[in-house]
Amino acid sequence: MNKEERMKTLIISGGQIKREFLQNFVLENKFEYVIGVDKGIEMCFECKIIPSILMGDFDSLSDEILNYYENNTDIEIKRFKPEKDDTDTQMAIRFAIQSGSTQIAIVGATGSRIDHLLGNIQALSMALENNVECYLIDSNNKIMLLNKGIEIKKEQQYGAFISLLALTNQVTKLTLTGVKYPLTEYTLTNQSGGFGVSNEVVEDIAKITFQTGILIMIQSKD
Repeated sequence: MNKEERMKTLIISGGQIKREFLQNFVLENKFEYVIGVDKGIEMCFECKIIPSILMGDFDSLSDEILNYYENNTDIEIKRFKPEKDDTDTQMAIRFAIQSGSTQIAIVGATGSRIDHLLGNIQALSMALENNVECYLIDSNNKIMLLNKGIEIKKEQQYGAFISLLALTNQVTKLTLTGVKYPLTEYTLTNQSGGFGVSNEVVEDIAKITFQTGILIMIQSKD
């Protein structure tokens, strides 16, 4: 596959996924490439989503479903050893980047495993370093990293709230306009706690600018 064929990629991982949300998300977005990751492959099967490739160590995927794909389809399967440095989701992100994806959406990267969630948020740095738009999304949240300013149209934001947290030690000269709680050249640190949590877009367009650092931006519905 070349870059043109795999510009927009969906990764379906093994975290908590609401079936109706996933089905609607796939219908509303046109993905050129779909990566089923480990237990997330079960959701592909249940929702009749045809993956382009299957990846993982398959330690949490039922043998019945894995055997189905092995014996009844010609879908490529990449099997990893259980003992590895990265999670299956992180390896899928790296694969998508190396394969030429220019936008990556990840469903099933959130859930009850906080360690996996934090690891997946950090893994977004790989995409950021390669200038690839990449985000985690579920029925309530959209999470991405920023290393430069961004504009958010109120009509297009994901939910009612926007929270900003510093991934790096500090984010300098952070300026927010068009929001309920504006800021001017503020230094946000990774010890700022809830300072940047639960802001709201109040104008047609909100602007986030800063000089140095990396922000975690979380758009939430509740």
